[in-house]
Amino acid sequence: MKLDRERIEQIMEEVREGTLSCNDACRLLQDLQTEDLGFATVDHHRALRIGFPEVIFGEGKTAEQIVSIVKSLMARQDVVLVTRVDDAKACLILAERPELEHNPMARTLLFRRSPIKIRGKGTVLVVAAGSSDLPVAEEAKVTAGAMGNDVASLHDVGVAGIHRLLMNNHKLRDAAVIIAVAGMEGALPSVIGGLVDRPVIAVPTSVGYGAAFGGITALLAMLNSCAPGIVVVNIDNGFGAAYAATLINRVTQ
Repeated sequence: MKLDRERIEQIMEEVREGTLSCNDACRLLQDLQTEDLGFATVDHHRALRIGFPEVIFGEGKTAEQIVSIVKSLMARQDVVLVTRVDDAKACLILAERPELEHNPMARTLLFRRSPIKIRGKGTVLVVAAGSSDLPVAEEAKVTAGAMGNDVASLHDVGVAGIHRLLMNNHKLRDAAVIIAVAGMEGALPSVIGGLVDRPVIAVPTSVGYGAAFGGITALLAMLNSCAPGIVVVNIDNGFGAAYAATLINRVTQ
């Protein structure tokens, strides 16, 4: 049974009105506890506590383990997200759970029982500097969509052809939150931060030649940006950027 904030409020109202006994309410609320699967302890309370169910990080887990966790979460949640799933593992999982949506570029699997309700107050715009940054940008896009945001994208608008970005200045200004994904020298978030009065979440990627040091150069450039309003997440962490953007978008006026 799904137990989110709305369902908890309904249970409390039923107890107040006398249509549900305290004992029955307690039995219903027992589903908020964790579930021990032997290799993992699934946190069923997370959606109520922080607004979104536990997300499964697929890297390092077997297909069988992911299927077990997905099954556990699907029994109680309307949306289940799995990140960092390679194609081979995804094929094995989809054979067991064909209702999951696979995005090969984002390396995600998504279950949604019904259309996801939009909870964000504006648009989250995911901007990718180059086509090589798309896997991280797509992870951010899928995650932001799963968490109830209206999401838009701009692809291949890095500073090597800055006119491509400036041609879309209206999309930057219209967004509530911007996720800027870039490798190489990591300049894109600084440029965007100098153009808009919106929060900019910078995501360094591991894309680049030798001196890019697997994303370290982009990370340090973003941390040292002189443009105001920029915050930075870890290298290749499209998921973390989307989660932060979601929290911002729920309170943005």
